[in-house]
Amino acid sequence: MLDINLIRQNKKQIQEALLKRMAKEDFDLDKILELDAKRRALIQKSEKLKSEKNKFSRALKAKPDSETISKMRGVGERIKSIDAELAEVEKELNEKLLELPNIPADDVAAGGKENNKILHTFGKQRKFDFKPKDHIELAVNLGLIDYKRAAKMSGAGFWIYKGDGALLEWALLNYFIDFHQKNGYKFILPPYLLNEASAYASGHLPKFRDDLFWTEGGKLCLNATAEMMLNNYHRDEILNEDEMPKKYYAYSACFRKEAGSYRKEERGMIRGHQFNKVEMFQFTKPANSWQAFDELVKNAEKLVEGLGLHYQTVLL
Repeated sequence: MLDINLIRQNKKQIQEALLKRMAKEDFDLDKILELDAKRRALIQKSEKLKSEKNKFSRALKAKPDSETISKMRGVGERIKSIDAELAEVEKELNEKLLELPNIPADDVAAGGKENNKILHTFGKQRKFDFKPKDHIELAVNLGLIDYKRAAKMSGAGFWIYKGDGALLEWALLNYFIDFHQKNGYKFILPPYLLNEASAYASGHLPKFRDDLFWTEGGKLCLNATAEMMLNNYHRDEILNEDEMPKKYYAYSACFRKEAGSYRKEERGMIRGHQFNKVEMFQFTKPANSWQAFDELVKNAEKLVEGLGLHYQTVLL
């Protein structure tokens, strides 16, 4: 969540930064600042009345008469009413703040992926003298993946790895795990269900509520990425500076509804409801955050290079 003080003191700069990632109509800093001003005014009112009530109570020398009791009851009701309004304002303000993404770095270009600057290219894109088959046709023809039986079991958007396909998936997961283990990262096998507080902390709520699978009653959701669990691993803890950075990696199956996805027309394993993931994560001091980020990017590049696959690293 962006610090309200940051928005209050640097509204213009924050707005310009957010416009790199969002349309103007998708956020309203004026409304946020209006709610913030209202919140502070209500806090001031409430605290003033509470102070007056406490001061009056301390000054009483004898049992108060009925008129005084009635007066103080009225003050108590006003405090109760103001605090109730304050709770509603704070709730609305927090929801609007939680909808804002992080501020992008200064060198990030505005707009969609077509504007992303290419930083590094490895290998060359394969050129074929025939029309290549897509991954769905290849996987089905080679008996690696079964889409039909998965749809029978669970519905559209699921698939089954089988035979060499299952062995290949397992080998890839072990390849990632071996790499991170040798690199000094600690292995985590987390639970797949998270509570609301965890989903808020990872930034998936409130924006992606409809993309998450929820248990009956809505108290727990299935993780959408292993990052959600790693992000919450040290939540509400105070970490020793000397122990930084803390480096972790986690395996999990991940689950997404992909509700209203703009790429729903894509076939195969692009927008599936369940997929496997190995995630890297670091807890580090802010001063060392770019160094940690560069290490994570380099690790990802090495993994793809180890597979001999052509790729591009882009600034986004």
